[in-house]
Amino acid sequence: MIDVYFWPTPNGQKVTIALEELRLPYNVIPINIGKGDQFKSEFLKISPNNKMPAIVDPDGPGGKPIAIFESGAILIYLAEKTGRLMPKDARGRYKVLEWLMFQMASVGPMLGQVHHFRSYAPEQIQYAIDRYTNEAKRIYGVIDKRIGDVPYLANEYSIADIATYPWLKLHKLQGQNLEDFQNLKRWYEAIEARTAVRKGMAVMADGPALQPSDKETFSVLFGAKQYERR
Repeated sequence: MIDVYFWPTPNGQKVTIALEELRLPYNVIPINIGKGDQFKSEFLKISPNNKMPAIVDPDGPGGKPIAIFESGAILIYLAEKTGRLMPKDARGRYKVLEWLMFQMASVGPMLGQVHHFRSYAPEQIQYAIDRYTNEAKRIYGVIDKRIGDVPYLANEYSIADIATYPWLKLHKLQGQNLEDFQNLKRWYEAIEARTAVRKGMAVMADGPALQPSDKETFSVLFGAKQYERR
């Protein structure tokens, strides 16, 4: 049974979707990022960057336990553990890794900035809103062009698609309309229809919502609490 240190954010949802797709049994350990659970010493031993998700697999390489943080690394580990969601041939493998790295380096960080400046920033900074909304549009365009040529990001359904989908689930908050990206929309709807995706997205979906407007929560997520040395 794999322990998953989780909160229902796009990065957390990548892991639960992958576990559902791979039919691996898992146990969810909530890490309430609005209350500061990510800063607790026992969690930092697993995830030194104080970010969730993280996993602990008691049946790791050589039959020994392994702890892994960073959602991209977790997805690679799960794919390699099971021999699924990642092609075995070198060219196919690197195509998956290309698009997984695209998600980790561009989709997540840039769309995260869109969320912050459009929804959470205490003051409206139009330059920042425009910059990141426009960058989101550019990223959507990159995906749309790619999906015009292949059914999935790396041709076959893979961890690259699993990593990307949860971030695009929030397209309205990012100022994007899927009708403007018809190829992406087809891909999005195909992934959304998968049973494992629905199950992975449903984990803790009814749990307590983050309230960044609350001063204490805002400090934990974006303020002084975030930058304390640990």
